[in-house]
Formats: sequence, C-alpha cells, structure tokens
Amino acid sequence: MKSFFTATDDEIREGRTTDVYFTRTRKILEKNGLKTLRVSAEITSSEFPSAWRWGVFTGVEEAIRLLEGRPVDVYAAREGTVFRTKSRNGVLVPMMYIEGAYYDFALYETPLLGFLCHSSGISTVSARYRRRCRDRSLLAFGIRRAHPAIAPMVDRASFIGGCDSVSSIAGAKAIGVEPQGTMPHASVLVFGDSGKAFRAYSEAVPEGERKIALADTFSDERCEVMLAAHTIGDLYGVRLDTPRSRRGSLPSIVSEIRWELNLNGKRDVRIFVSGGIREEDIDDLIAAGADGFGVGTAISNAPVIDYSMDIVEVEGRAISKRGKFPGRKETYRCPTCLEFDVEPRGAPVPVCPVCGSREEALLRKVISGGKRVTAEESPAEIREYVLDQLPH
Repeated sequence: MKSFFTATDDEIREGRTTDVYFTRTRKILEKNGLKTLRVSAEITSSEFPSAWRWGVFTGVEEAIRLLEGRPVDVYAAREGTVFRTKSRNGVLVPMMYIEGAYYDFALYETPLLGFLCHSSGISTVSARYRRRCRDRSLLAFGIRRAHPAIAPMVDRASFIGGCDSVSSIAGAKAIGVEPQGTMPHASVLVFGDSGKAFRAYSEAVPEGERKIALADTFSDERCEVMLAAHTIGDLYGVRLDTPRSRRGSLPSIVSEIRWELNLNGKRDVRIFVSGGIREEDIDDLIAAGADGFGVGTAISNAPVIDYSMDIVEVEGRAISKRGKFPGRKETYRCPTCLEFDVEPRGAPVPVCPVCGSREEALLRKVISGGKRVTAEESPAEIREYVLDQLPH
C-alpha cells in the first residue's frame, strides 16, 4: 500500500491517470472497427494566463518518455522554446504533433497535457523573474508550496526558466547542481540568540561553501546584519525575509543595510531578499542594493499554461472542431524578430515580412514509430537555450 496520494510511474504509463472518457472512447473505437484509424493531433495554447506575451515550452522530456514505445510519431519544438500562442495572422501555434492510430495514444492525452501545462507555467514565471533580476542571483525556494512528490519537476522547471539554483536535495540531483540555501528562522529560535546561532551555523557550513546568514529574526535588520558580519569572518551574504507586517519599505531597509555594510568595510557582503517578492518589486530592490533573490510561491505555484490536444487530420483529411484550425501544419519562427508563422504542411518556408530573414522550422521529429530519435538535453543546456531567447 502506498503511503502518499501519488501515482506511480507504472500507473501513469498504464493510463491510470487519464480521464475516464478516454477509456470509453477506446472501447467505442474497438467495437466499431476503428482501432487502426490514423489521426494527427496537435498541441496548442489559445491564450496565456495573466496577460503574458510569451511562454516557455517545457515538460517535453517527460512527454517523450511517456510516449516512447507507443506506435506513434511525435514532432515537437525543442524544450525551452520561447513561444507565442498565435502567429502573426492569428493562427494557433502548434508546439507538438502526435501521429498514429488514435486508439494507441488516446489514453495519454491527460498525463501528456499535465506534464506540459504544469512545467511550462513554472518555467515561464521563472523566466520572467530572470529578466527582471538581470545579472543578480535568483534561487528557487518554492518546493514547500507544492506536493513533495513533484519537487524534482518543480525545481527542474524553475532552473530551466532561469533560476541559478534550487533548494531541494532531490531537485538539485535531478538537475545536476548543488542545492543552495541559507539558514531557517527555526535555527535562530532554538538557540534563542542570533549571535550563538550565527556561530553555530558558521561552524557547520562545509569549507568552501558560501555562508549566508538570515538576519531578521529578533531585532532590527541592520543590527542583526552587522552582528552576523562581525560574528562570521568569511560571511558571503545576508538574507532578509522580513514579514510584510514589519517591513514597511523593503527597498529602504536594503538601502540602510548596504550603507551600513559599506561604512564598516563590508562591501563584499551581499544582500539577498526573500519572502513574497513580486516581479514588480525587483527593480526597486536592485536599485536599493539587493544582490540576489529567493523566490518561492510565485514560481512553484505559477499559473499553468493551458495547452489542449486537438485532432486536425483523420486519415489525411483536414478536420477540426470549432475554434481550431484544421490540417497538419508547420511552425516557423523568425530568428531575428522571434515572431511566429504557421503554414500548411508542405507550403514554402516563409520569409519574415518585417526583416526579410528566412524563418526557421521549429518542429522536429522526436519519436519515430515509437522509437526515440533525439538525444536528451541536460537541464543546463535547456536553460542556456531559454536565456538566449528571452525578450530584451
């Protein structure tokens, strides 16, 4: 008996996490002699949440692992592709296609969309914070706001979107980085004295690892910061996690601390800020002297990107439900303008009407007849790809 309310890998692969109407549909197809009916199904998103202008397409690796071994062909944009929901002329932008007998992959629509929707939302918000933070440090602290079973996925998506590191041990292992963290308020509270807690923390941190002290537990932040700076000789930085009920103007607090540190010859001590930091807070905090940010709930609990999977061809005949665009298509992006075009399959490669560049096809074959035909990319490679595409 399982201890927690989670699905196993086998249950996901067996279609146990699908919506029940897909199991009924397969029975109907079988009863009516339609098990071999071939279709082309596309993955698109009609609109982004929260008036976003772009999104980051992630969750692709898990989607490939789900469909690998099924008798289907799969075409997908590279994981980490920054995309828009619609082309210049309003056509929904396909980010993935599945081609094969519908009977063979109907069960997997639900988990497939779950992989893509959830991960893409997290990666997109992470990328939005990355843009705001510019060259400052950005750490993912959000796993405590998500079910622990998906901590590796949450941290992977956060890292791919632009976070420099993550806090969870399992997430860091999945990514291939060292987990990063500071110290909790609990460690100060159990000592009952900030100075004692700082000394104990300093002694416990392995040699060569950065020491970042949490300096806002008992007294004024400026006082605790200076106590940490004098107690820990090789202090790398301080973290402020001041609750909203006490913080007033957080940029003003950061400015005071930066001044005090500089005045006392501690210019190298960095200031990190966490605790409900919004995207729109970042600019003022950087101007005040913040060197890095720990962001939790905003990234880990990001709105999902609402993808859907829709049949657009049946036995080679273009067809769709209302509100969708029938027929198999190719997705193109201008390498200069990063705008999208969608053309019917087989149409000439478009030229960007703005800059004249020859546009690039984004969809590549990742599964052929159930066999994977592309190599897995590391999270670091995908992250670099994302950062290269972010709008300036």
